[in-house]
Amino acid sequence: MVDRRERADRILDTAKDLLLRWGYRRVTIDEIAARAGVGKGTVYLHWRTRDQIFLAVAAREAAEMTDAVAAAMAADPYEAALHRYMRRFFVEAMRRPVLRAVFTRDADTLGKLLAVPAHRTLEHAKLLSSHEYLGLLADAGLLRAGLRPADLDYPLPTIVYGFFAIEPLLAPDLDLSLESKADHLADTLRRTFGPAREPSRARFAAVAPKATAVFTQLARDFRAAAYGGPDE
Repeated sequence: MVDRRERADRILDTAKDLLLRWGYRRVTIDEIAARAGVGKGTVYLHWRTRDQIFLAVAAREAAEMTDAVAAAMAADPYEAALHRYMRRFFVEAMRRPVLRAVFTRDADTLGKLLAVPAHRTLEHAKLLSSHEYLGLLADAGLLRAGLRPADLDYPLPTIVYGFFAIEPLLAPDLDLSLESKADHLADTLRRTFGPAREPSRARFAAVAPKATAVFTQLARDFRAAAYGGPDE
């Protein structure tokens, strides 16, 4: 129902604003309801706990980020390359304040929400989709020769999350734009996991629609997690 979705978005918008301004510890369901202009019982029609609300906020941003990834691949087959996909992932996540807090492990903003078990469910969905996507790349010869998707289980997230985790530790005088950081990430991944020779456009053109479908489905899964049901 459109009215239900609009009401849910209003509640999530309010929760997101309060989360970013006050941090996880200070925000209550009473405050969210009051500022969203709904009764506390109405909030409970959508989510049973405060943690579920904030997880829904993060899942909605994850869906938006994944939509951007899928749209990029649909528009340009070269975006299906691992290093270009992860470059876009990094930029899109860092531009969304809640996802930025998630990936940089910002405890001041998110508090114990980072340890909530349901958060692992979202990470698991991402992992499964990554395996499917990496399988497409491997089958098309778009990874370094001899690499299997399982071979990337440890080194790929270690590198990518390292680029997120280093943010609070960077020297204040380091003058690097988000785009420049993303370029460094892409170059590192290309050199580490990419094929020795640049593949033909035809290979990317064959993989891109399948990869787009993988991430389109993942976006639907994130929305279902956000709104508590199938994507509308």
